[in-house]
Amino acid sequence: MEFNTPEKPQWCPGCGDYGIHTALKQALHEVGAHPKDTVIVSGIGCGSKIPNYVRSYGLEGLHGRVIPTSVGIKIANPELTVIGIGGDGDGFSEGGNHFIHGARENFDIVYIVQDNHIYGLTTGQASPTTPKGMKTKTTPDGNMINEFRPVPMALVAGATFVATAFAGDIMHLKEVIKEAIAHKGFAFIDVYQPCVTWNKLNTYDWYRERVYKTTHDPSDWNQAWEKAWEPYVTDFEKIPLGVIYKKEREIADDFFSPGRKNLVKEPLDPNGIDVSFLAKEFL
Repeated sequence: MEFNTPEKPQWCPGCGDYGIHTALKQALHEVGAHPKDTVIVSGIGCGSKIPNYVRSYGLEGLHGRVIPTSVGIKIANPELTVIGIGGDGDGFSEGGNHFIHGARENFDIVYIVQDNHIYGLTTGQASPTTPKGMKTKTTPDGNMINEFRPVPMALVAGATFVATAFAGDIMHLKEVIKEAIAHKGFAFIDVYQPCVTWNKLNTYDWYRERVYKTTHDPSDWNQAWEKAWEPYVTDFEKIPLGVIYKKEREIADDFFSPGRKNLVKEPLDPNGIDVSFLAKEFL
């Protein structure tokens, strides 16, 4: 199914968002998704414009609220393929609490983070994943605090699918997204994405010298934990790509409301609903 739109992305030439955008459309096509059954949810940021550039349903919501919005859509219509996407600032600063509990609760959604280690839309401030020592507009003498570590955090929080990918390797990223879509549960992908305008450290060449495809057993939590920490213990000299951890367990969609119906397909009968108690409580 065709997921192209006539809209042209408005990103800086060379932005990593182009690779993510291309990989996402190819993945949706290859898994046999249909635009009418697919929803792309984003927050605020450069890459959050993606719902405008994919032929599907889409919603660009509030800053940091990608996960609760995605979960609400999935609860209302469990037949949909729901993919949340946003930047590292959106997801780990404003949305940090939602990230932790989204992983813990294990709703059946895909969450892709465009991790460029900086606030790009607001022109170059330090983000939660900005490396220690990196100079930005808000850290002119170098970032003095350790970066937020999303992959280890996802494992600790209880995510059942945790993966990493590189925006400069579209074919590999596409395969990771396909596997995330097929997974039943919260599927998190941290995508290393160059910001060619504001991040002069983490360039395409910088990543290509350091990334490699991991071959560990992703069902082994201890091996996954070791791979999740590898970039930090090697000072980012070795960055594993691929599925870091994958395990099936009960999804929140089932125990949250067992036997629930598709709310979208339920007929609405306002005459059969007594809301008088609301008037007494709030008026």
